[in-house]
Amino acid sequence: MRLDRNARVYVAGHRGLVGSAVWRRLEAEGFTRLIGATSRELDLRDRDATMAFFAEHRPEVVIDAAAKVGGILANRDHPTEFLSDNLRIQVNVMDAALSVRTPRLLFLGSSCIYPKYAEQPIRESSLLTGELEPTNDAYAIAKIAGIMQVQAVRRQYGLPWISAMPTNLYGPNDNFDLTSSHVLPALMRRFHDAKQRNLDEVVLWGTGTPRREFLHVDDLADACLFLLEHYDDPQTINVGVGTDVTIRELAETIAKAVGYTGAIGTDPSKPDGTPRKLLDVSRLGALGWKPGIDLEDGVASVYAWYLEHSRGDA
Repeated sequence: MRLDRNARVYVAGHRGLVGSAVWRRLEAEGFTRLIGATSRELDLRDRDATMAFFAEHRPEVVIDAAAKVGGILANRDHPTEFLSDNLRIQVNVMDAALSVRTPRLLFLGSSCIYPKYAEQPIRESSLLTGELEPTNDAYAIAKIAGIMQVQAVRRQYGLPWISAMPTNLYGPNDNFDLTSSHVLPALMRRFHDAKQRNLDEVVLWGTGTPRREFLHVDDLADACLFLLEHYDDPQTINVGVGTDVTIRELAETIAKAVGYTGAIGTDPSKPDGTPRKLLDVSRLGALGWKPGIDLEDGVASVYAWYLEHSRGDA
């Protein structure tokens, strides 16, 4: 089902890591009527404002990439906001989309929705089969609710809405703040700072042994368009690369890109989080999609972007 390139397409969260990549991909593909609003222009937690926005623009396609996101520290310390804000954002967006009967909607979640000890690689059928990782369970519950809302709308109203669960993401426009960022940009910032200050060692949180999968956000954006044109099923679908690395291996890849030559230590007193989180991407692969950016090249390109946009002090 090829999307009309003249359709009104609303990208919620179009200034964020994911939304900005989706926007770039759609522009490159020739979409001419993209709709976006910054959080200052439209607070998606405000139900009345969100309803009015949809009534005015009446999007024919919605890609919901709007969310309050953060790394393990932010999730651990602010679970209330991660639950409340994300629930409100996605409920408002989907209720507003339903009110104007938006034909096609893609809800983006996170691989943290799956149980902490799910069988690896994690299949979509693992959802709701076990205990969540406690450091980000509030965020995970919100995203699970989003999947349920997509499925409920399909059952009750017959609209072909879909949801997708990306693995760990990185890319341009990421958050490099040390207290609220995810592991890859946080490590990139730390290795950059260590290089600038000639530090002898960078110490990783935890043991460095947990394994993680990393997908470049431009690959995710490509997958989003692919899914909107090739996928129509109530079950969520995983988006990833199908391979993973240890946190220490990730650190070594980042250190190489940054040019940091000091030691890399570990601090086992800090939490590791989920021991492994590798997605089974066989369903998406069977549809004919695969990623195109490997980790080493992706990390190098993101560091180049960081240098260009940070002015050396971000």
